[in-house]
Amino acid sequence: MTAFDAVLFDCDGVLVDSESITNRVLCIMLNESGWAISQEECTRDFIGKTVRSQAAIIEAHTGKPLTDAWMAEFYERRNVALQAELVAIAGAVQAVQQIHELCQGRIACASGADRAKVEMQLAKVGMAPYFEGHVYSGHEMPRSKPFPDVYLAAAQALNADPAKCLVIEDTMTGVQAGVAAGATVWGYFPADQGHASAEQLLEAGAACVFGHMGDLPAMFAAVCKSAASATPGDGDEHEIS
Repeated sequence: MTAFDAVLFDCDGVLVDSESITNRVLCIMLNESGWAISQEECTRDFIGKTVRSQAAIIEAHTGKPLTDAWMAEFYERRNVALQAELVAIAGAVQAVQQIHELCQGRIACASGADRAKVEMQLAKVGMAPYFEGHVYSGHEMPRSKPFPDVYLAAAQALNADPAKCLVIEDTMTGVQAGVAAGATVWGYFPADQGHASAEQLLEAGAACVFGHMGDLPAMFAAVCKSAASATPGDGDEHEIS
């Protein structure tokens, strides 16, 4: 008996420290378009969401349509900033390496962001080889997070039962998506995170929260060891301290 068939990682805020960079560019462009929104408000309102999914709100505040040209400029300016500033989340590269080994390669990156961004970010921080052929974008699904589509697609591609997948997320939107897919979700909540509390992640459905990506392999191994040693009738619940 094993605890999980596969591990499915979100990207932004879980593997790469990109959210503050992306939201800064978005905030600047929204202000240029006539919406006097602060950086704090922009982070609060847009974290874990696609820009296009908030088109009605943007148009209401700017009085302008959210055009393809505006989005193309946003992507270009965002990518320039990411290429210049992006780093991996502390401990994430080593965690992915170890989880990849523990799972015999059965891992995926399932993000709400566009594929070009996700693949560029993974390549920049040296994680691309671990997710080769298993990057999934919410932009390519019928619905993006908080709907489960991207996680269901990742599980299906890995031939894994969603109910036996572990999802690693850092936002309420992402946790809701993982829970809706039927997966177990662990919430990543570093001490300096500012957009969701540990309590909110748990309320959204996370089974537990942890504060450093370097802790993930040991947590994962402990749960798998507990599952492997369980005897029939022990049940399937495993507590993480």
